[in-house]
Amino acid sequence: MGYEFINKLPTPAEIKEQFPLPVECVAAKAQRDEEVKKAISGQSDKFLVIIGPCSADNEDSVLDYTSRLVKLQEDTKDKLILIPRIYTNKPRTTGDGYKGMLHQPDPEKRPSMADGLHAIRHLHMRVLMETGLSTADEMLYPDNVSYLDDIMSYIAVGARSVENQQHRLVSSGCHVPVGMKNPTSGDLSVMLNSVHAAQHGHEFIMRDWEVKTEGNPWTHTILRGAVSKHGQCLPNYHYEDLMLLHQLYMERNLVNPACIVDANHSNSNKQYKEQIRIVKEVLHSRRHSADLNSFIKGVMIESYIEEGNQKIGEHCYGKSITDPCLGWEDSERLIYEIAEGV
Repeated sequence: MGYEFINKLPTPAEIKEQFPLPVECVAAKAQRDEEVKKAISGQSDKFLVIIGPCSADNEDSVLDYTSRLVKLQEDTKDKLILIPRIYTNKPRTTGDGYKGMLHQPDPEKRPSMADGLHAIRHLHMRVLMETGLSTADEMLYPDNVSYLDDIMSYIAVGARSVENQQHRLVSSGCHVPVGMKNPTSGDLSVMLNSVHAAQHGHEFIMRDWEVKTEGNPWTHTILRGAVSKHGQCLPNYHYEDLMLLHQLYMERNLVNPACIVDANHSNSNKQYKEQIRIVKEVLHSRRHSADLNSFIKGVMIESYIEEGNQKIGEHCYGKSITDPCLGWEDSERLIYEIAEGV
């Protein structure tokens, strides 16, 4: 076979033993899990705001950013649940470019998965320990979920992964809400099939074990826009798109109907400033329709300290090295406006 086996990586149990979560953090995370689940299930009318850098590329700046969310969470706690995006695995359309902290703890040095596993665990733990905010990350590699499952309160399955069998089956065993994005084609049935699969129990292979799951009732949808056969972005956050998805939900035997709207990616055509307008339109649609008010549970926003993005090696503190993000001032203002508009 054409593989060079470089390192035998530690198991999730070994990593957790090396970096155990403090007891007080276990309790804080459990409380946050329940709050997020209640928002998804409709037991709470709090609105989810999953917000943070496109990629968590630098521990210090990510901690700086997430520490700023603490005051905003306190100020809006009656209406919002803020979940920091700590995205340490990055899907790449062509396979080129920075693949996230898991691959490269230092974007300017060679890849090291062994170092990366330590780095992502350490970063997620620091966020929870220092801010009290449990985190969100993308399930890019299903086998890796167990390295962080005791820290995350939210998991996203990306547009390129949503049709994958293993992603769906592993999601069925997660104990926190998992959001299934629509595929890049925009086919809503693919996303809904993924939700159906994850909401039901399965038996399958995971990390050399035969495992059994009971299903994850908090699995839901994420609209992130689509791309046409001509390469044009097709947004799907408009009122008519939201109503269509709600209708399709009602035609299926799915529990806890719920949708999160991703304000960036193909919904904004990566025009990061448009996230502000898109979020406000989504809030307007919720106010206009009682069905959407109970169906749209939150938004995803890409945001960092400095707006825009930069190339690796430019060393601008708190600025994205992948997709462009909102800056802090716009983000802070938008969070307060969301709290007023829900």
